Amino acid sequence: MMDSPNGRPLEILLADDGSEHAKAAVALLEDLPLPPEAKVTALRVFTPTQSSEHAIFQAALDQTQAQLQSKGLQVATELLLGYPAEKIIEYADAHRPDLIVLGAKGLRATFGILLGGVAQQVVEYAQWPVLVVRAPYQGLRHVLLVVDGSPYSKAAVNTLCGGEQCARFPLPKGVELHVMHVLPPILPPVTFVDARFPGLDPLSEPIITARLAQQAEEERQGGELIEQTIALLQSQGLEATGVLPRGDAATEIIAYVHANPVDLIVAGSRGLSQVRGWLMGSVSRKLIHYSGCSVLIAKVAAPS
Repeated sequence: MMDSPNGRPLEILLADDGSEHAKAAVALLEDLPLPPEAKVTALRVFTPTQSSEHAIFQAALDQTQAQLQSKGLQVATELLLGYPAEKIIEYADAHRPDLIVLGAKGLRATFGILLGGVAQQVVEYAQWPVLVVRAPYQGLRHVLLVVDGSPYSKAAVNTLCGGEQCARFPLPKGVELHVMHVLPPILPPVTFVDARFPGLDPLSEPIITARLAQQAEEERQGGELIEQTIALLQSQGLEATGVLPRGDAATEIIAYVHANPVDLIVAGSRGLSQVRGWLMGSVSRKLIHYSGCSVLIAKVAAPS
């Protein structure tokens, strides 16, 4: 069950643009074991050039409302004039939802980036957890939790376990959960020598010994992080197994998703200010762009 940390009924903001990805988001919400008091607000934003389609958009929202209400959920609708990413973030800031849910757009065949950038902008700038759902949705059976020990990673763990400042994301029964920590890439010998032993032969025995010791320590710490995370998940009734690859974080995560059945990635990202913008959250951005599956991004607010 998903509980709001502040004692009020759980609130979910569903950005519904009528696309196949938005419909997948609705289907995913139907599968979650949400408490009956949970409130979903289905929000549709239309631009000034779409004003003549107001009635069509409201009818689509009413259909979404009826679909979710048939699952016993409390559902309200909002139809706002403006630009989607801006209005979604503005509405979220005003109403402080426990979770924003929206669909991913289609991909450009050449560049592989999200069309329209709405999901990208919401993930980058919203202060609240964001679930980006990608069609086709075929159920929520395989979940990959990414951890690195940072506060943002801990927020991702808390999203599945619950916490004082974070609502718990409810997983359906029988979900197969994997915990991944990516070890740093092995540095080229010259890089290692410059940092640790300037002037020595990179293939000398002291250098090789030091490099192997460093790699072993990274593996020990990474394994310990995974074990601690699995223990925490188990305390909440969630069984999980660990995955410990080495390399570039985003590359290794995406490669794992492409090689294994993964329906949802859960990862952390710091909240972004308008000034910092693209300097933060690069791994989560790549996961949303290139993983090919749904992604839940937990947030830690950035300093103002």
